[in-house]
Amino acid sequence: MHKAGFVNIVGNPNVGKSTLMNQLVGERISIATFKAQTTRHRIMGIVNTDDMQIVFSDTPGVLKPNYKLQESMLAFSESALQDADVLLYVTDVVENPEKNMDFLEKVQKMQIPVLLLINKIDESDQKTLGDLVEKWHSLLPNAEILPISAKNKFGTDLLLKRIQELLPESPAFFDKDQLTDKPARFFVSEIIREKILLYYDKEIPYSVEVVVERFKEDDRQIHINAVIYVERESQKGIIIGHQGVALKKVSTEARKTLEKFFDKHIYLEIFVKVDKDWRSSKKELDNFGYNPE
Repeated sequence: MHKAGFVNIVGNPNVGKSTLMNQLVGERISIATFKAQTTRHRIMGIVNTDDMQIVFSDTPGVLKPNYKLQESMLAFSESALQDADVLLYVTDVVENPEKNMDFLEKVQKMQIPVLLLINKIDESDQKTLGDLVEKWHSLLPNAEILPISAKNKFGTDLLLKRIQELLPESPAFFDKDQLTDKPARFFVSEIIREKILLYYDKEIPYSVEVVVERFKEDDRQIHINAVIYVERESQKGIIIGHQGVALKKVSTEARKTLEKFFDKHIYLEIFVKVDKDWRSSKKELDNFGYNPE
């Protein structure tokens, strides 16, 4: 008997969805940083054993959209409700359970198994956790509630076991040696974007898109040319920094991470270009792959 299914991870920003995904898949599939809105696409990570295939899907945090890019991010999250065999709804010990009732109401109506994961329990105490479990039970009466700490790997083995029990019988959807549905270029742009999120303040990281224009691989090394698109000239100046210092730092850190990720020597060249107001342009968002279709 072979089991296979789609397990989609949803929840509000910053509750630890990407960290959880990385723990479950065992690879650094989703970039996880401390800033909200890190994940902009649905990213699949695939776990294979002889008699099972779990296709995990990490989604952007659910938020009320302020501009076109966020509308498309919300569409990715909502599309995750349509095609799941099991839904993981991630919250944490500090979040107000009623923070996003519109999305919760959609989850309440779902007919598939929902596992409600209360993350970061290492930052809480027994009493607070007990109250939270009760509150969530009243909001999502059909959900199974599991307290976890994704960062400390607490409860994640139990969660994996429960997912296996809930998976339907099915042949595999992807090749058994496949880890993700995304091409190598996608991870290059995500890793560069992660460094930008870490090194620049305020609005800059959210005004940035990274496009890989060249990815040439041989047995020993990979040559990569990437472009960082920003919305305004002033942002271009900030990304490059005085005498190019800031951009150099991002390039160096990205190269180190890419070498670990691909286990090869990396030549990385990064350019910065202005693409005015790309976050509000449907055409540009389509070009950058933000159409959830």
